[in-house]
Amino acid sequence: MNSLAARPGIAHAGEASVRGLPGVGPQVAQKLAAAGIERLQDLWFWLPRSYEDRTRVAPIASLAHGEKAMVEGRVDAVEKGFRFRPQLKVAISDDSGDTLVLRFFHFHAGQVAQFSQGAWVRCYGEARQAGLSMEMVHPSYRRIAESERGEVSERLDPVYPAVEGIGPARLAQLVQAAIEKLPPSEEFELLPAPLRAELKLPDLGRALRFVHAPTVGTDLAALSDGRHPARRRLALEELLAHHLSLRRQRVDLRQQGAPPLRASGRLARGLRANLPFALTDAQERVLGEVLQDLGASEPMLRLVQGDVGSGKTVVAAMAALHAVEAGAQVALMAPTELLAEQHFNNFRSWLEPLDIEVVWLAGKVKGRARAAALARIAAGAGVVVGTHALMQEGVAFAGLGLAIIDEQHRFGVHQRLALRDKGLVGSRIPHQLVMTATPIPRTLAMTAYADLDVSVIDALPPGRTPVQTVALGVERRPELVERIRAACAEGRQVYWVCTLIEDSDEVQAQAAQTTYEQLLAQLPEVRVALVHGRMKPAEKQTVMQAFKAGALQLLVATTVIEVGVDVPNASLMVIENAERLGLAQLHQLRGRVGRGAAKSSCVLLYQSPLSRLARERLDTLRQTNDGFVIAEKDLELRGPGELLGTRQTGLVGFRIADLGRDADLLPAAQRLADALLAESPERADRVIARWIGAAVRYAGA
Repeated sequence: MNSLAARPGIAHAGEASVRGLPGVGPQVAQKLAAAGIERLQDLWFWLPRSYEDRTRVAPIASLAHGEKAMVEGRVDAVEKGFRFRPQLKVAISDDSGDTLVLRFFHFHAGQVAQFSQGAWVRCYGEARQAGLSMEMVHPSYRRIAESERGEVSERLDPVYPAVEGIGPARLAQLVQAAIEKLPPSEEFELLPAPLRAELKLPDLGRALRFVHAPTVGTDLAALSDGRHPARRRLALEELLAHHLSLRRQRVDLRQQGAPPLRASGRLARGLRANLPFALTDAQERVLGEVLQDLGASEPMLRLVQGDVGSGKTVVAAMAALHAVEAGAQVALMAPTELLAEQHFNNFRSWLEPLDIEVVWLAGKVKGRARAAALARIAAGAGVVVGTHALMQEGVAFAGLGLAIIDEQHRFGVHQRLALRDKGLVGSRIPHQLVMTATPIPRTLAMTAYADLDVSVIDALPPGRTPVQTVALGVERRPELVERIRAACAEGRQVYWVCTLIEDSDEVQAQAAQTTYEQLLAQLPEVRVALVHGRMKPAEKQTVMQAFKAGALQLLVATTVIEVGVDVPNASLMVIENAERLGLAQLHQLRGRVGRGAAKSSCVLLYQSPLSRLARERLDTLRQTNDGFVIAEKDLELRGPGELLGTRQTGLVGFRIADLGRDADLLPAAQRLADALLAESPERADRVIARWIGAAVRYAGA
């Protein structure tokens, strides 16, 4: 890669206001601003959503139903009707001898005047069969002189995402006017030529001019779905910008400072002595990384990812004890009351024998109990466990030194900031430990979490038996019911997961309510209960606790249990309509069983016929229990949405790039980011400003 030293000649032409374009007065500028278009470069990157081929005139006689085409014809007749609704019909014909009807339901007197008999018009639209003739409903059109017949464009016409209050033709004119102001490539190109050559990508100027006006014969499918080199060139720079932005946030964060938390390890040794198991090598490695971070005077921002059941919670407890011994408070936040309460119970059983106060705070804690909890937190209680309630006004910590966030993909940047700010003292902020049981492929993690250090617990505790997974068609449901009867008779517990709460005509899936009633009738000797997301939190909690205590044998549930309490005695999981769920969610659900030493199974119950994608998902689940293998496959099949969740909340979303589709560009983006930050920080700033702009205000999130 050649030198990236910044050149003083890098132009700022893209920063110029759109008000400098012809015809953009205050009103038009206001409408553009409402759509996020204020600078010339905003128009440069306002990419077409599709294209229209107006490079040839089709004879009317050649039109086929459903085909989009451009035709030219002479107006033969005009008819206005108002019987049921206003309607304008215009009949045109050409040299092919056939007639085409143009139909308009919204029109004005000026439009009617354009269609004078004998006039020539050029129109574009979708042809459809209407009786014996073809018609176009609301085609785009313009009147032409007879001498203009056959004069066509050499490039495809772009169709842009709509901007309220600005017509499509006017918007296309504005974009074209902005494109004409593109500076010479060498003045605003930010990616080095050797990298572009390596990836076979054009420079930025060529890429932009091409996507706004592709030539005839271009593979439109490749252009529309992002596989064309011109689109990939833009995607690469956008990926780079987001990566750089997160890296900059990390730098800014580290400059803020944090209380160094150093301890002898006395409390952690006390916990180890009381645990009925030893930590795995993977847990010890990750704990070592966390403790090293806590001892530093710059804030930790570490993501600990591990498969379901890998033992993240005990690592978090060890970190919490270290922080408490160093004189700091710890807050642990989870996305649901069920999960938060499980953490609370675990922490209380582990920490209270060591004389560490553990406080519970959730939305359902009201009145005197809430006031007492708030008073204990303000007085310096060692560990506080709760939900979003921890971020609310009125919650004041005496000295928050460590914030632990579980299932962090369920929280956005704002929420993480709100909890962090509870420990803000001057310029110092608490250390942050975030955890997820959703494994993330390495390349994706390096881009989406470039502001975090990532630790992986890549081994399960000894004694955990892999879950056996089978896929069954719904016709074998009676066999499955008998299997459940046998498992319950042996003292085991069973989950039956449905994807809907009640029957729906639109979605052919067995509803939880219906399934519950059926199983209640089929298994009268089994203690069955139902839990779903529409129940009140207290009701859900009661049912889940009863299941955990063994008072219930079979729990019919929606995916509300995806992140839920551990029930070691549960050894069978049935997932109904498994073909409807993504890999990540299926893997999370499967992780509810196999948490004890007993042999456990997961049955994926599906409706035939299966789509190719659904079959691949179910096959992947059957073949592996490795969450990271599953995550890679999930990325391949569905893209990054499930893997990242709401991670990017508060940040500008990707306009062009797609983390799944463009995954092969990620290593290049990361490599280039390293080089830019080392050799040309000014150019890195330009990349961030071009693509993200004001979103950098979330620095330090």
